[in-house]
Amino acid sequence: MSQIRAAITGVQGYLPEYVLTNEELATIVDTTDEWITTRTGIKERHILKGENMGTSVMVTAAIRGLLKKTNTAPEDVELVICATVTADSIFPDTANVSAYQAGLVNAFGFDLNAACSGFLYALTVGAKMVEAGRHKKVIVVGADKMSSIIDYTDRTTCVIFGDGAGAVMLEPTTEDVGIIDYQHHGDGSGEKYLYLVAGGSRKPATVDSVMAREHFVRQNGRPVFKAAVTGMTDVVSKVMARNGLTNESLNWLVPHQANIRIIQTISSMLDFPLDKVMVNIERYGNTTAGTLPLCLWDYESQLKKGDNVILTAFGGGFTWGALYLKWAY
Repeated sequence: MSQIRAAITGVQGYLPEYVLTNEELATIVDTTDEWITTRTGIKERHILKGENMGTSVMVTAAIRGLLKKTNTAPEDVELVICATVTADSIFPDTANVSAYQAGLVNAFGFDLNAACSGFLYALTVGAKMVEAGRHKKVIVVGADKMSSIIDYTDRTTCVIFGDGAGAVMLEPTTEDVGIIDYQHHGDGSGEKYLYLVAGGSRKPATVDSVMAREHFVRQNGRPVFKAAVTGMTDVVSKVMARNGLTNESLNWLVPHQANIRIIQTISSMLDFPLDKVMVNIERYGNTTAGTLPLCLWDYESQLKKGDNVILTAFGGGFTWGALYLKWAY
């Protein structure tokens, strides 16, 4: 019997209509287009605006677009995994809310929180569900409304993040394509470098915590930069070596879109050509769990069946990893 693999059979993105440019940010906080661009590579980012507009709005839109694109009936989807750190609420989970809104009447769902590595981890979990032979149509979504947890008086963080969602369909295949290998890591000692102070069970929300602005992202950039570059470079090298991949046989590297300098440094350390690295940070910023699927969506027309692709990410916590797949269409 041939081995069952999980293959990506479709990808769809969703970006909110409102675009926040560097020029507009410069009217809100002490910064300039030149300062932002040289340090991050970002020119603009999309922001989800409107009352009662949570992450599920973007997830639902991405799922609906994916169903239409892949000609999939809503009732045929069996599972939805949503990677996010900005769920609509602590519960119910955004995956189930979005599945209901998209009409996925036969699907169960759950959220997965691994910060910027969330989509990578969720894709791995979804693939295992398919490989086990229990599910034939699994949707994995990476989505975050980062504008909901960003302090727009803090120029070190507010210039980086944007809102967006990306979704992929996973289906079983016995062809020589699909998700082949992965390696993931975690290091909880990184908590102190990238975190939210309040809002969880350790420090529930109070009037004082809100007044102290403790519900916004805080980041110490230097150690995060160093750990991200080291972690992603190391894990990509190991996955390539384990699977006999070279810089010539690897068609695409898809790194988390956190900072153009991180992306360029990883490319340099791997001696991997930048023209085979997916980059869209200039237009979207860091959408956290959304960056990897949005890259696949943007570059979909350039991907060919059988292409060797490695996705890699690094997130707060710390979390990081890499996943190797052969493109299926």
